[in-house]
Amino acid sequence: MRLTCIAFSALNVLIAVQASPVSKFSSDCDSFLNVELASGYRVSNSTVFPPGSLNSSGIVNEFTFCRVEGTINYDQDVTAVDKGPNTLAWELYLPASNDYNGRFMAVGNGGYAGDIDEASMITQLNLGYAVGGCDSGHSLADSGNSTYAPFLAKSAQVKAWIHESIAMMTKITRNLTTQYYNETPAFSYYYGCSTGGAQGYALAQFHPEIFDGIYAGCPGNWYSHLMLSFLWNGLHTQGSGFMSQDVLNFITANVISACDSLDGVMDGLIENPLFCEYDIAQLECASGQDPSSNGVVACLTSDQLVAAKATYQGPKNVIDGEEIYPGMELGSESSWLLQETTLYTTYAALILKELVFKDLNYNISTFNWGTDVQKLDQTASPLIDAISPDLSAFHKRGGKLITTQGWADQFNAPLWPIQHRDQVQKTMTEVNITDFIEIFLIPGGGHCGSNPAYPHVPSTYHILDALVPWVEKGVHPAQIRTSDPPDGSNATRKLCPWPKNARYLVGDIDDWASYDCV
Repeated sequence: MRLTCIAFSALNVLIAVQASPVSKFSSDCDSFLNVELASGYRVSNSTVFPPGSLNSSGIVNEFTFCRVEGTINYDQDVTAVDKGPNTLAWELYLPASNDYNGRFMAVGNGGYAGDIDEASMITQLNLGYAVGGCDSGHSLADSGNSTYAPFLAKSAQVKAWIHESIAMMTKITRNLTTQYYNETPAFSYYYGCSTGGAQGYALAQFHPEIFDGIYAGCPGNWYSHLMLSFLWNGLHTQGSGFMSQDVLNFITANVISACDSLDGVMDGLIENPLFCEYDIAQLECASGQDPSSNGVVACLTSDQLVAAKATYQGPKNVIDGEEIYPGMELGSESSWLLQETTLYTTYAALILKELVFKDLNYNISTFNWGTDVQKLDQTASPLIDAISPDLSAFHKRGGKLITTQGWADQFNAPLWPIQHRDQVQKTMTEVNITDFIEIFLIPGGGHCGSNPAYPHVPSTYHILDALVPWVEKGVHPAQIRTSDPPDGSNATRKLCPWPKNARYLVGDIDDWASYDCV
C-alpha cells in the first residue's frame, strides 16, 4: 500500500466535502452521475458493459465493468476551474470487484493525441486493472492535419498535451477508483508509447509522486528535436535524393545479409546495429551503371547515397557541429519512406509554424540549423520536452521506469533513449541508474510495435511481467519476453536490458529460452 500516504494529499482538491466518501459512492455504477466534484471537474456519463460488449480496434472487454466518463475544465495555468476555456475529456474503467487486481493503471496517448486510447484501456482492463485515460486536453477535431493544428497555438493545451494531462486525469480517476472499491489502489502504474512515452518521462520529471511504475515506450520526450530530425530527413531526401520503397528495401536487404549472423544465428535480424560495420558506400552505382536492371534496383545513385548518409548521421548544428538528434540505424532503411514523405510535413512543419514561429506561412525549407535551433529551444522545448537528467525525486520515492525502443523504429532514432539514460547517470552520480531505469532495445522492432519489414519479429511486449515484480517485490528485470509476431507464427524472443544483447545458445531459434543476455 505504498500510495496510501500520498493518495489523498495529492487528490484532496477533487471531491466535495459535503458527504463522506463511502456514502457518496457505492458499487452501483449509476451512482457516479450523482457525485459532486470540485470546481472544474464533471462526470458526464456512467455505463455498465457486460463481457464482450465494447470493441476498440479489435480489443474486446473480457470482464463486466463500469465506464465512467467526464471532463476537466482548465485555465491558462492548467488548473481546474469551473469556467476554464480548455477541456480535457477522461474515461475510467472499473472492473467488478472480483475481477479487480487492486491496482490502478493510466494509459497515455500517441501523436498529437486528441482522443482517448480505448483499445489500450481495454487491454489493461482485461488484466484486472482499474484504468484511466484521457484525450490529453484537446479534442481530435482540433488535433491537426497536414496543414494546421489549432491546439498548438494555445499554450495551455500545449502544456497539457505532454506535461500535465495524465497527472490531471489521474487525480480524479484514481480518487474515484478509491471510492468505488473503498480502498486506495495498492500500486499505480502508467503505460504509454511514442507521445505516451514522452508523457511517461514527463510524469517521472514533473509529477514523480504519482506513479510507482512507468512504462515509456519509444519515447518522444525530446519532442522538439525529434521534430527537427523529421525535418532533416525529409529535406535531405527530396528531389534526386529520394529513395523509393524498392530502393530502401534494397539497402536493408544488403545490410541484413552482411550483419545477420553477428548474434550467432541467421534469423533475418540484426541484434545490435551498433556492431554492424557495413558501409553502404559499396552500394553506389559504378560509373555508367544503371541504378536499376529490368525493374530491379541494382545500386544507389550518388545523390541517394548522400541522402542515406545524412539520414544515418542525423541533424547537426551548423554553429558548433554538435548533434541535434541522433540518426537512424542500419537495418531500419525499409521504413524510411515516412521520413521522406509525411513526418516532416505533418509534425515538424506544424510545430515550427504554430509553436515556434507562429506563422502559418513559414517556409520550412528556410530553417536555419543554428540560430533557429536556439529559437526552438527557447520557445517549444519548455512546453513539450521532458529531458531533465535529474530524476532524483522519482528515484527517492521508489519509482521504477522501463523503456523499450525498436532498433528499426519508423519514427524515433533508437540511440536517443540510450543517450538520455547516460545523461541521467552522469547527473545522478550517487546512484546506479539501473536501480530505477532500464532500457530494452528490440531487434527489428518498429515504432510501438511491429515494423512491416520484419513480420517475423514478435510485436507483443510483456512489459508488465517485468515492471510489476520490480515495483512490488524488488525483482530486477533481467529480461522481457515478446510474442505474437504479425506473420502469425508462435515465435517468442528475448529482450535484454541495455547494454546487454541476446545471444543464441542452443535450441529453437524462435524460442526465447534459446537465448541468453550477455
